Amino acid sequence: MDFALNEQQALLRDSAYAFLNERFPLEALQALAVGGPVPDLWDELSELGWSGLLVPEEHGGSGGDFIDAVLVLEALGYAAVPSPFAQSAVVGTGLIAALGTPEQQAQWLPALAKGELIVTPALAEATGEFSPESMSARGGPDETLSGTKLFVKDADRAGLLLCAVQRRGAPWLVAVPAQNVACTAMDTLSRERLFEVDLGDRVLEEKYWLGDGCADGAGLRKAVALGALARAAELVGLAQRVLDICIEHVSVREQSGRPIGTFQALQHSAADMLRNVEGARGIMWRAAWGMANAAQSAELDVAMAKAYASEACFEVVRRGHQLMGAIGYCEEHPMHILHKRIQAAALDYGDAAWHLDRVADGLGLVAAP
Repeated sequence: MDFALNEQQALLRDSAYAFLNERFPLEALQALAVGGPVPDLWDELSELGWSGLLVPEEHGGSGGDFIDAVLVLEALGYAAVPSPFAQSAVVGTGLIAALGTPEQQAQWLPALAKGELIVTPALAEATGEFSPESMSARGGPDETLSGTKLFVKDADRAGLLLCAVQRRGAPWLVAVPAQNVACTAMDTLSRERLFEVDLGDRVLEEKYWLGDGCADGAGLRKAVALGALARAAELVGLAQRVLDICIEHVSVREQSGRPIGTFQALQHSAADMLRNVEGARGIMWRAAWGMANAAQSAELDVAMAKAYASEACFEVVRRGHQLMGAIGYCEEHPMHILHKRIQAAALDYGDAAWHLDRVADGLGLVAAP
């Protein structure tokens, strides 16, 4: 693959960073870190066309691909701005565009493109796993739908929730209208807006089941892959922000009459941080390229990217605290909220260990007896 961006992609990346730097600067992140209001930039993001980035042109979108999406996701991660972009414009839109029936696409994609409809996936439950055996939520077309989903982002403002439920021993995906569920806010260290969702005991018509229900589990695998790719891109952006903050600090902080960045030990730490950021970025772009081109190894590439980015970016912020010293642990400094966001993103849509298991399965590795 060619890592060079074309003119349109470079413009998208640069405009994304410029907009977010203006509307959500470092001072806004600091205010959020100490309990300030959570900003809502969704209408502005939609006006920029980001909400319809993956929506086909025939449904009013930009007709972009996952390389375009990860450029925006990385910028959003860098700014650490809360928004429904990942779950709605990437995961939700990607699932409906790939798996939805023509009627479902015609109904939902135009509204998604305009940002008038927000879709959020509701996959995880108490165990945090994605196997049918771990799901208590159950239902089927014209059958009673019941269960509880956890860690659902922006569930209170979503119009549809794409829920994974067990039916006949396999995970199915169903688009549940928001008015049919009850949402309870969950406490989070990362200040992300997560909810517990009670699906109630309602019967949903067949038109709400995504495509043919994806009874072979393909829908759930697709949802996890899209979410893992989105979170890997956000992790790269978050880690890049940590690195930039640390480089600025060691360039101006003086000890013994010279900047501490001139000390070799700190230079070695900064070099390790840079290696981890660029390594995570490279493997994440490879996964995005695979998803954009429907490569046979796309899901395996995503698993590799999420596993590597989860560990490498956590190592970046750990080193960052060491370079920053005491100030990096103060609540008034943004480093601690970046740390919490990295930790949350690393766990979301499967942690490093879970994705490494997927990589082992994909490579045909078998555990020793």
